[in-house]
Amino acid sequence: MHFSARTNWETTETDLARALRERKESGQPVYDLTASNPTHCGFTYDEASILAPLAAKEALIYDPNPQGMLLAREAVCTYYRDHGAVVAPAQIVLTTSTSEAYSYLFRLLCDPGDEVLIAQPSYPLFDFLAALDDVKLTPYALFYDHGWHLDIEALRQRITPRTRAIALVHPNNPTGHFTKAHERAQLEALCVEHNLVLIVDEVFLDYAFDPAHAQSFATGPHPALTFVLSGLSKIAGLPQMKAAWISVFGPAEALKQSLARLEVIADTFLSMNAPIQHALPHWLAHRHAIQQQIRQRTAASVAMLDELLAQQTMVTRLEVEAGWYAILRIPAIRRDEETAIKLIRESGVSTHPGYFFGLPGDGWLVVSLLTPKTDLKTGLMAIIRAYPGHN
Repeated sequence: MHFSARTNWETTETDLARALRERKESGQPVYDLTASNPTHCGFTYDEASILAPLAAKEALIYDPNPQGMLLAREAVCTYYRDHGAVVAPAQIVLTTSTSEAYSYLFRLLCDPGDEVLIAQPSYPLFDFLAALDDVKLTPYALFYDHGWHLDIEALRQRITPRTRAIALVHPNNPTGHFTKAHERAQLEALCVEHNLVLIVDEVFLDYAFDPAHAQSFATGPHPALTFVLSGLSKIAGLPQMKAAWISVFGPAEALKQSLARLEVIADTFLSMNAPIQHALPHWLAHRHAIQQQIRQRTAASVAMLDELLAQQTMVTRLEVEAGWYAILRIPAIRRDEETAIKLIRESGVSTHPGYFFGLPGDGWLVVSLLTPKTDLKTGLMAIIRAYPGHN
């Protein structure tokens, strides 16, 4: 049987996955410090309020719009208005997920073999999305010095004749840092200079520890063609409802052509279903209750991290401005995967090794700030005990 080379992935169970499976099968407790699905993390959802809009009788009528129903796109505009941005419904294309949004944009912007620059560290999902659309991802490294920063000249050196776009996550996952205003200006100038497009993923925008830093790229001006992505998975803590969007900004002619081409792509798939679109305005309007719970959890998790880490000197936390993750710096006495396996086998503690997100070298663990308090404390204490010199 012949299969596409683009799906020729290595699917053999990793040593880390095997260790976790064996731990679960043994019946021993597992303390999952990778938990990032809000529906599994003990938050309180208003079930009746969430499910009621799905019963809208209007959803029985099939009246497709490639960009999405006007009422749903208007709700997205209201969301951006709360962030100080003026967005018109005509600038929005609804998708079922930000993953689908990336796929739409890769198809819009790239021929097979074209390149998209992407920040590193970042979430590994991008590798699969790019491979499925025959796009090459070229990483550009962020550097850490009392916070994460962009090296614009290093980024410039990564540009080739086949580069089509620069992608970033704002705030980044897993570093939890925002792209600063001066970095945005540098990126936009670079895009204008090289005729590149800016793709900005803002799914964690609402989870800033200091809201003053949470300025959306939807706010203007937009000297370069810019696509801003987000969706309900993080905004409303509803990953199962499959609703996201692309907002398009930039010079008039580029904006017009982009929307026209995106309409054809979206019309080809028509993947957004009617009940979800009818419910979207309600879910966005009522997002604040779950956001408050999540922000309280992440803030408490950071406070606990700092309290426990202050009692020793071997494990430290990198600065974090937003999001659902924290990066721990640990002694690089073994490969990160070996550390993660050792934690599972000896303590039942599941963490992300740093290489999972493209962190350089060894000496990194990534933990979820959504982890319930008891599991997080147990897991952190096990990490601290794993190194000599702890108190």
